[in-house]
Amino acid sequence: MAADKYNLKNPAVKRIMQEYKEMQSNPSDDFMSRPLEENVFEWQFAIRGPRDTEFEGGIYHGRIQLPAEYPLKPPSFMLLTPNGRFETQTKICLSISNHHPEHWQPSWSVRTALVALMAFMPTNPNGALGSLDYKKEERRDLAIKSRETPPKFGSPERQKLIYEIHEYMLSKTPPVPRDGTSEAPEEKSTNSEGEAQVNSQDAGGDRIIEEVHEVPLNADSSPAEVRVAKEVPSNSSNDQQLQKPRVHKAADDRLFTWAAVGLTIAILVLLLKKLMKSSGHGALFTDGS
Repeated sequence: MAADKYNLKNPAVKRIMQEYKEMQSNPSDDFMSRPLEENVFEWQFAIRGPRDTEFEGGIYHGRIQLPAEYPLKPPSFMLLTPNGRFETQTKICLSISNHHPEHWQPSWSVRTALVALMAFMPTNPNGALGSLDYKKEERRDLAIKSRETPPKFGSPERQKLIYEIHEYMLSKTPPVPRDGTSEAPEEKSTNSEGEAQVNSQDAGGDRIIEEVHEVPLNADSSPAEVRVAKEVPSNSSNDQQLQKPRVHKAADDRLFTWAAVGLTIAILVLLLKKLMKSSGHGALFTDGS
């Protein structure tokens, strides 16, 4: 991308170009995102389905729209690939989107937003507006279909970029695993999503998904940190519960040991007195008393 065609004195353009260069120099196997040649405020992206979920192996395309005040204001983004979790061609309303700027941090980036979106995919929608709650088997089928062909969206420039991103993700994303038969069945979704490819020149009429209640982000944490925190539970309380019975058992053992020793001594004393009394030596104790 030719940077000389843009006004690099503009803070938003300067930040966007920095992020683009960073993503080019440090690519990820989990996602790819690039701005349009003619509009650096619009990015096309694709993410791979999170591992160990029904989305694993899928390739999900979408669009990010950055505001003129970026990074002081958050972006908006939507998915274009049918996935069974979010509706397509729909602006997603999460704690990192432009519908809740109070959660956005200027230190976050396009990379941060994509990592967060991957973390949100396997979460429970809880009937939120615009969300989908397909069965895991249905989502897995959509993941398989997502690899076959990318969605169609908008202008030829957009479509060319979508194809390039799709080819890259195919080279990085392993096939969808087929061993999902042991998973518990889920309640059938009451929502429906057409599998027709998305065709649109203007996203101005996009609907909004209200998903804020899912995983609100703290001001001092990134979406990646939220996901990691949930994956590492503490076992300290369990260790303490396992240690307590051993402490009580040791105390009981010592108590029984001392009781047995005392009882043995008492028996020996009684036997000794009886023996001495029968031998005539017991008078010594009687006279001395």
